[in-house]
Amino acid sequence: MELEQAKELTPQTPFQEFYQSFALNKGAVIGLAVLLFFIAVGISSPFLAPYDPTQLFDGAYRLPPFFSSGGNTKFLLGTDDVGRDILSRLIHGTALSLGVGIMIVVVSLVLGTIFGLLAGYFGKSVDRTVMRFTDIVMALPSTLLAIVVAAILGPGLVNAVWAVSIVAIPNYIRLVRALVMAEKKRAYVMAAQAYGAGHIRIMVSEILPNCTAPIIVQATLGLSEGILNAAALGFLGLGAQPPTPEWGTMLADARPFLENSPWMVTFPGLCILLVVLALNLVGDGLRDALDPRLKR
Repeated sequence: MELEQAKELTPQTPFQEFYQSFALNKGAVIGLAVLLFFIAVGISSPFLAPYDPTQLFDGAYRLPPFFSSGGNTKFLLGTDDVGRDILSRLIHGTALSLGVGIMIVVVSLVLGTIFGLLAGYFGKSVDRTVMRFTDIVMALPSTLLAIVVAAILGPGLVNAVWAVSIVAIPNYIRLVRALVMAEKKRAYVMAAQAYGAGHIRIMVSEILPNCTAPIIVQATLGLSEGILNAAALGFLGLGAQPPTPEWGTMLADARPFLENSPWMVTFPGLCILLVVLALNLVGDGLRDALDPRLKR
């Protein structure tokens, strides 16, 4: 009895509090499980995929999945219009699509955090300059702007990453700027200034660590948006180019055969849906667990 009371009185570590709050959101737990599954598939794609994603099989054109009439167990999810195994392309596309999303988040997060820190900390002319750029970018439809940037840079996976990253940067700038403006008025920042700490040290060592929780949530949600926008550019022919097994490119290749061979569209579309839904659920769970005002 005394041992149980002692456990109840023992303060929880921050990780324990986070874990308990996150575990209360069943949707977030399910989303995390789905996301970890896709990450594991992407990491082990060279070993899981039965065939090379670009390998052509003569005579095996647009075969349906093995559970449909006319299917072949050699190709579990069927083949595309040129005889490539869809399952192998989906498995390799998992690593590619997740990798693209992560690169987009890293680029937009780093640049957005830097400009947001500068705008929120220094204010005045720096703030006005950064926020006018942000307002201009956010005034335009994000997908249309990404298409325009990708068209200017030229089709390709790297250019698609830059195009989507440019569109996502304003979200991080506005978030970080608001957080910094609230934090720089607190006592610990004034104390650091009184002790003669430089601006860079105050921004990086004092203010930024106290802004990480909302930034992590935004990065998680931005990952799903980045995957969607990269897939949209691939669908329009401005992202990854054939025969790269990227999910958006697979949808573009399958578009002419939507009525006669719907499985060519269904499986990559389902992968995009599951990953984006899982990321959104995880983002909601992180928001509830990291924000004290939303903890149950």
